[in-house]
Amino acid sequence: MAAGPWGWGPAALALLLALLLGGARRLRRRYAAAGARASPREKAAAAAAARADGVRALLVTAHPDDEAMFFAPTVLGLGRAGARAAVLCCSAGNYYNQGEIRKKELEQSCFLLGIPASGVTVIDHRDLPDNPAVEWDTQLLAAFVLKHIEANNINLVVTFDAGGVSGHANHISLYAALRYLLSEQKLPEGCRVLVLESVNLVRKYISVLDVLMSCLLPRDVLFVLTEEETEQAKRAMRCHRSQLLWFRHIYMLFSRYMVINSLRLLQETSLTTSGAKE
Repeated sequence: MAAGPWGWGPAALALLLALLLGGARRLRRRYAAAGARASPREKAAAAAAARADGVRALLVTAHPDDEAMFFAPTVLGLGRAGARAAVLCCSAGNYYNQGEIRKKELEQSCFLLGIPASGVTVIDHRDLPDNPAVEWDTQLLAAFVLKHIEANNINLVVTFDAGGVSGHANHISLYAALRYLLSEQKLPEGCRVLVLESVNLVRKYISVLDVLMSCLLPRDVLFVLTEEETEQAKRAMRCHRSQLLWFRHIYMLFSRYMVINSLRLLQETSLTTSGAKE
């Protein structure tokens, strides 16, 4: 039988994609059913936190919608594991003068993710503006974060890594602040910091297919949502109605961050190594 003018290429590609998708879905069910997959190092950290009267997690974000757009798998995964989670949003997202609207949207989104309004705090400071071109002052930001950690007896902090996922200067400033607190040994004893892994553009937009890569590559914690939980994350994202431009709908369909979060444990040893390289 002739292969036709296009040969077997399209059929083979379709078969390969079907096999990859099938494998990704099986892995997704396996990982979601088991909750967060952690390395031995992070299992020890989690056990230590559990002995300290349970995990009290603080998600430190830059803008309203970060919690749903990037961290929904972590928030839902922690809730699934029985941890208590709160959000510290370090700006009101007032770049287009919508700060008050976005604060309300943040509370609605967090409610759908299992965090009550009492667990949501927004810092609205003139020196911490929502602006992709502005790097926030590290020590000022660190002071706000540390105060919140100490006041709420937090033993696990989650934030962006050095890439900020999208490269946004405000996101990267959060990493710098937590890195500063850790390197200066200002965090309370037993308080751990997890940072969300930034991935390349291809991995970022292959949705559940990235489960395959996320399982194979090194990480300390991996959260994978079920299909039902992914719909829950999307509902939370839709609470941010003021931000739902056309490309955000595409993002919700294809971004791996609506399904998968791979995180690394920030440690003083890694800070020393990276500092030496710099």
